[in-house]
Amino acid sequence: MHTSRRTLLAATAGAAAALAAGTPASAGTATAVHDDKRLRALIARMTLEEKVGQLFVMRVYGHSATEPDQADVDANLAEIGVRTAAELIAKYRVGGIIYFGWAHNTREPHQIAELSNGIQRAALAQPRGLPVLISTDQEHGIVARVGAPATLFPGAMALGAGGSRTDARTAGRIGGAELRAMGVRQDYAPVADVNVNPANPVIGVRSFGSDPEAVAGLVAAQVKGYQGAGVAATSKHFPGHGDTETDSHYGFPVIEHTEAQWEELDAPPFRAAIAAGIDSIMTAHIMVPALDPSGDPATLSRPILTGILRERLGYDGVVVTDSLGMEGVRTKYGDDRVPVLALKAGVDQLLNPPKLDVAWNAVLAAVRGGELTEARLDESILRVLRLKAKLGLLKDPYVTGRGVDRTVGIPSHLKAADRIAERTTTLLVNSGGLLPLSRRTHRKVLVVGADPASPSGTTGPPTTVLGAALTELGFTATVLSTGTAPSAATIAKAVAAAQDVDAVLVGTYNVTAASAQRTLVEQLLATGRPVVALAVRNPYDVAHLPGVKAYLAAYSWTDVELRAAVRVLAGRAAPRGRLPVPVQRADDPTRVLYPVGHGLTY
Repeated sequence: MHTSRRTLLAATAGAAAALAAGTPASAGTATAVHDDKRLRALIARMTLEEKVGQLFVMRVYGHSATEPDQADVDANLAEIGVRTAAELIAKYRVGGIIYFGWAHNTREPHQIAELSNGIQRAALAQPRGLPVLISTDQEHGIVARVGAPATLFPGAMALGAGGSRTDARTAGRIGGAELRAMGVRQDYAPVADVNVNPANPVIGVRSFGSDPEAVAGLVAAQVKGYQGAGVAATSKHFPGHGDTETDSHYGFPVIEHTEAQWEELDAPPFRAAIAAGIDSIMTAHIMVPALDPSGDPATLSRPILTGILRERLGYDGVVVTDSLGMEGVRTKYGDDRVPVLALKAGVDQLLNPPKLDVAWNAVLAAVRGGELTEARLDESILRVLRLKAKLGLLKDPYVTGRGVDRTVGIPSHLKAADRIAERTTTLLVNSGGLLPLSRRTHRKVLVVGADPASPSGTTGPPTTVLGAALTELGFTATVLSTGTAPSAATIAKAVAAAQDVDAVLVGTYNVTAASAQRTLVEQLLATGRPVVALAVRNPYDVAHLPGVKAYLAAYSWTDVELRAAVRVLAGRAAPRGRLPVPVQRADDPTRVLYPVGHGLTY
């Protein structure tokens, strides 16, 4: 690797390597002007095709840049018309690549680092080659693309329950350092959406909470954490995806906030991110008629992206679209128009179009036909290159195996994640002092409940993780997975198993009025055995199960949060989390059952 690194860096000395920006642009106006001059010289040498490529961030299948598995070659040929990441770079000269677990990019840390190096080697081998900005969605909690043995932290709503900006910053710093060690230098986190709608199907626990000021403080802390570790943070989804009942992956949400409500509820976290020096902001595929009455999604809205984000909020960093394969951005226009309209609106990076050839050729045709100017492209490319320079990519884009071993999933990082998780577990109900459970009086515990597919890279399923954590603490745990919609037979089996134990722990997941999970819990309560419930996703479940004597909220079913909840349940740690969102009553949603800030301890 070192030989090819030296050769390639020498070969590109006239271009990228020698033009590395030695100091961040913020270090002073003179330096910034000097750096921009060097970056503009790079842009001036690019062909139009290379310029178009710089604006795209694309997925590609495979664990290796040059030798992916045959199934991944086939998927690449079918979707992109190339065989490998190296061919993708050679054909389209893309400026960025996004990693996904389902694209087989993220098997384990050393493989990820070698994939990153392979991508950079392929990029620098091109004429006028520039390093690639590699990105991923590592929000932690329920959205993570890089799994164990990398360190996984509690997600945003859990951090919101912990309420500590220091913890949020630490999670960002450690998570960022581990990504950087694997060659990932742009993270699509933190989520800056304020979750004011309990029915939100797409954000929910990915948000820090429902209070704009609290969310703003935690967003700023995470931005500083990630960027302090040398990774570009990305606040999303501008102008705010927190009050919707439609998932923009599958539909086109409309946010009915007035402009005054937007200023009060949605804007504060984005303002805080900008004040903290955020490197990139991701757009939302949502319609906000009060901000732009045209009916266009924010991703394609010049009044929102240029008028509000650039001009009113004064943001001059990189703007990246949310995935262009999502339904919310494809509802009104065809896949050929979307990238052109996004650039006209003020976007810099076009993320993951469904058909790259269609999108790439559409942008090229728009410049050749005069709808977009080359100067408009240059403006976005300059922002992307400034970011690549700031992140050190133009100096040395490679990572090492030693760097992975020294950084990724090391014991001190894992301990920090466990400590932070303990401070997030929230005790909502504890009638009669049922918790903490004692091994003397409640040694035998039956663990039942929902087992949603485990978030990326955690061991799962949740009931198994909970059972193992109880066993580790000296309890005798029996595990019976009952699922999110238990049948009558499954419920009967759980009730029979409950006869032989001292207590039951039930994991609940998105309980509704009509949910079979309610029947399960009610029948377990009828056995007379003490029932402890743990909401493994949304804390709102508690409103539908009023008979439960002890209820905890974990905000995610990742291992780190489940194990922390068990330590709290067993009294090894005191519950310290406080609700970052209100829980409404099930029988009257206009009334609050538990307010923001509610949380018991012992």
